[in-house]
Amino acid sequence: MSDITNRGESAPAKSQLDSFLEEVKQLASGGSGGGRGRIIFALDATMSREETWDLACKLQADMFREVATAGGLDVQLVFYRGDRECSASRWTGDTQHLTKIMTGIRCRAGHTQLGKVLAHAQKETKLLKVSALIFIGDALEEDEDELIPEARELGRLGVPAFMFQEGHDRQVEQAFREISRVTHGAYCRFDPGAARQLAELLRAVAAYAVGGTAALASRHDEASIKLLGQIK
Repeated sequence: MSDITNRGESAPAKSQLDSFLEEVKQLASGGSGGGRGRIIFALDATMSREETWDLACKLQADMFREVATAGGLDVQLVFYRGDRECSASRWTGDTQHLTKIMTGIRCRAGHTQLGKVLAHAQKETKLLKVSALIFIGDALEEDEDELIPEARELGRLGVPAFMFQEGHDRQVEQAFREISRVTHGAYCRFDPGAARQLAELLRAVAAYAVGGTAALASRHDEASIKLLGQIK
């Protein structure tokens, strides 16, 4: 795990995972024009998310273990917490490595650092194309006027941001929606602790990362329809 800036410091039903695994296998085998997808999976790990963190980690670890088994998708985990700590894992399809990282993260009090996440995603896609940025958070303490230019540059580089909001803060919603708009991504809200809802949203984004909008259009679940309706 590397520090992006300063050095410093539930689960979906088995049937859902089986279904997603089969979809990824089909997409990775070539039909939808995909190839191997790369997703930056970014998380707010500040103290406000502590209550639902263990559930979220279990869900995300289960999902990406199944995805990596299928092949076709590499994931980089990025998270921020505490006093200016913002870290990124190596790119991996290694399920054990990813699960170990995710379950080892503990929330710490601190301010949001979404700007660093957006800048990091720019840097990564300049090295090798990133299919999508997923961000999950519930708060925002940064200036939206400073975040949007970073998001706009990410959009220029062809990386859609899928912004998932936990909770109902209107200011957060406004900023997340605008970031998704300028990157040609999508915004969705999910209820705290709603594991199944988040699982559906993440499956839809993973399908998009591997197979593009054609893959998303071929799905008929509510999450896919919602995301497809926003992507331009």
